[in-house]
Amino acid sequence: MAAATPALSHPHVWVTASLDLVFNDQGQITAVNHAWSFDPAYAEMAIDGLDTNNDGVYSPEELVPLTTDNMTALKDYDYFTVLRVKGEKQPVAGAVEETQLYTDGKLTLYFQVPFKTPVDPKAGEVMLKVYDPEFFIDFQLFEDQPVTLVGSGPAGCKLDVKPVPTTGELDQTRTMLSTKGRDWKPETAEDFGAMFARPILYTCASS
Repeated sequence: MAAATPALSHPHVWVTASLDLVFNDQGQITAVNHAWSFDPAYAEMAIDGLDTNNDGVYSPEELVPLTTDNMTALKDYDYFTVLRVKGEKQPVAGAVEETQLYTDGKLTLYFQVPFKTPVDPKAGEVMLKVYDPEFFIDFQLFEDQPVTLVGSGPAGCKLDVKPVPTTGELDQTRTMLSTKGRDWKPETAEDFGAMFARPILYTCASS
């Protein structure tokens, strides 16, 4: 994951993710919990040589160097965690509770990204996207409970996970991008990779 390069037209690593929005007792969003399952090709490459005791099992302790490298690289990208309130990106703090597991041939990275300031969802529409701005890594959400709420949000608020873009919509985006130069940036405040990300909305009746 540390090998991100300038914007590419297709990804090289695939991640299927599940997320938690974490609330405090005041109904504010304080963090996002991440669980990322990597594609088999990346997993095989990433764990190569990490079974230091040669027992055929990759323990969390043996995966610590990989986890450390992953989190160091992700820090420069705000852990691919973009939460906006009325379009304004909310600053994140350093990730915590990071660990990585390799079981049944699947490599999964777990961590939490706190926000520097708790986010009041009643201040306006909250939109969360998880994506690589350079689209080196493609993120998809699990279909079964892709996002859950930890703690209680304010009354009258609801979670809405937008549908996966259709093939036609993705093809239109790719066609449009093919006409742009390498230095092109979207006209919105979002990054290149955001155009392929599935929006997660949390809205309150008063927003």
